[in-house]
Amino acid sequence: MATDFATIDRAPDVADDLDMSHFWMPFTNNRYFKSNPRMFVSAKDMHFTTDDDRSVLDATSGLWCVNAGHGRAAITEAIREAAGVLDFAPTFQLGHPSPFRLASAVAKIMPPGMDRIFFTNSGSESADTALKMALAYHQAKGDSGRFRLIGRQRGYHGTNFGGLSVGGIGGNRKRYVSQVWGVDHLAHTHGDAARFQRGLQPSNGGLANELEELVSLHGAETIAAVIVEPVAGSTGVLVPPMGYLQHLREITKKYGILLIFDEVITGFGRIGAATAAEAFGVTPDIITLAKGLTNATVPMGAVAASREIHDTIVHGAPAGIEFFHGYTYSGHPLAAAAGLATLDLYAREGLFARAAAMAPVWEDALHGLRDCPHVIDIRNCGLVGAVELAPRDNAIGARGMEVFHRAFDTGLLIRVTADTIALSPPLIVNEAQIHEIADVIRKVLHEVA
Repeated sequence: MATDFATIDRAPDVADDLDMSHFWMPFTNNRYFKSNPRMFVSAKDMHFTTDDDRSVLDATSGLWCVNAGHGRAAITEAIREAAGVLDFAPTFQLGHPSPFRLASAVAKIMPPGMDRIFFTNSGSESADTALKMALAYHQAKGDSGRFRLIGRQRGYHGTNFGGLSVGGIGGNRKRYVSQVWGVDHLAHTHGDAARFQRGLQPSNGGLANELEELVSLHGAETIAAVIVEPVAGSTGVLVPPMGYLQHLREITKKYGILLIFDEVITGFGRIGAATAAEAFGVTPDIITLAKGLTNATVPMGAVAASREIHDTIVHGAPAGIEFFHGYTYSGHPLAAAAGLATLDLYAREGLFARAAAMAPVWEDALHGLRDCPHVIDIRNCGLVGAVELAPRDNAIGARGMEVFHRAFDTGLLIRVTADTIALSPPLIVNEAQIHEIADVIRKVLHEVA
């Protein structure tokens, strides 16, 4: 049975003055939270401040997204200035300069040739956009029989119906019967993975051969695209085997299938480079982006497509609209201003290289938790990590949620997915803060039954 945190002494705070009944919170146990609220009121650099004036070290970049740390003045000022000049302008048949400038800036840090950028408002929208691009590409080539989309078990591609369908997390899928038809899944990469592996898995690269089996089952002529996260984040940080992504690339090219990398988490420095595609030396056909694009200050996502995909769709269409897709806020002025300021900040402070330099310190600190109670595995890649705990009998996730609450009340923000602690600190994290993260987790694990 989970610990009852309602008995924890808490100072009077802003929650006491809120009517919390109206906000239906996402991915939240609403009944529990509204009886036991834990509230943030401000943030700066590596820390949040709570409504009872406690400092909480951010070990998750908010939700994998505040890569440059909180409250960065340059980004704030760019948003403020943009709001005062142009609060909104439509991008349907009209335009304004900012998204064109941002698209050029994003294109410069994408793999060579992936320089056509479509803006969305979230990672979920980016996933659905990428899937539509893949289908539109094959239709433009006269290959409309390619309708099938291949995802991966334990994959996460947002919660819109396209991304939900190719995703492979059961809890997200099984309550929603109406999903995109014609989807299949590869196995996840963690079944026979070595436990307590540092960095990439040394083997299991042969898992990519499952795609050959799906080709044999369905026929290559029916498969439009394969979508995978280079490092699966939300399911608990599953690190790919050496050679796995390269092999997927080879097989997809062999059969004319598009390869989509979902880099909503891994993009913008998380793996020590602008993209995981760059870090792993594998160039897909499409990359989905979000989160770190604006340092989470204004919601924004993007899809980077190869020039071939763009040109095939755009130049192969009859006169008029070539790609019937978009969002009211695609390329929103404030989001574009935030994105430009964020990319400039990443470059000026060398944050992608900093992440790569801090990765060995991060790795050592995480694997130093191996002897803690309940720990059954530790995984890491770049500035991402996971500490997997043994579940309680007949109570999967209960131990993880207790660790989450205890860590927060001790002054540390972590993520948990079931009984796995998922960690992804801002790229500005220093060595002392890395050790503080590990120390708090160690303390909490020794307190939890």
